[in-house]
Amino acid sequence: MKTTNKLKTSKMKNKAILFLMAIMLFPLTSMAQDIFSKYSENPDVTYVSIKPKMFQMLAKMDINSDDPEAQEYINMVNSITSFKVITTDNKAISADVSKWVQSRKSSLEELMEVKDDGVNMTFYVKQGRDEDHVSEFLMFVDGLSAITKDANINMNGEKREFETVVVSLTGDIDLNQISKLTQKMNIQGSEHLDKKGKK
Repeated sequence: MKTTNKLKTSKMKNKAILFLMAIMLFPLTSMAQDIFSKYSENPDVTYVSIKPKMFQMLAKMDINSDDPEAQEYINMVNSITSFKVITTDNKAISADVSKWVQSRKSSLEELMEVKDDGVNMTFYVKQGRDEDHVSEFLMFVDGLSAITKDANINMNGEKREFETVVVSLTGDIDLNQISKLTQKMNIQGSEHLDKKGKK
């Protein structure tokens, strides 16, 4: 009888420990949730997801395929598997995006940080097949309202001030070509990547 009670007590303790662990791990699971899926339908967010086929079309526009440099760019664009962007001026969403970026830092390497006129830009990468290639590129820009508050930006008939932008790009990405892509997409801060590539 005593042995049965001990077994029941032991099982209850194990269940209690598992329950507590689940509660403790829940915030980490929520934070690790893909931020793009979470806010793709949110009206306070401008969400962009470009499929590989679109990049293949983009690669053929205004590019001389006989130019070796242009061909390298085309090859890189054709290797892109995902390109997603979130832009928002909602402070709560901006804070959540910032937490998500922080949660990704352990699996990424910081490439560069730029602070300019109240705007903070950080670029992260995941190592690819060699030192010139990465399998993931993440760009996080915060504090944009410092330069967009006086700009006349209208979306869906409403004036917008952008505070935060996060860009995620995956594939076989050539860092020497990525500035050309981000500038073609007219992404704020991409000019700093070009400067880095020329160093």
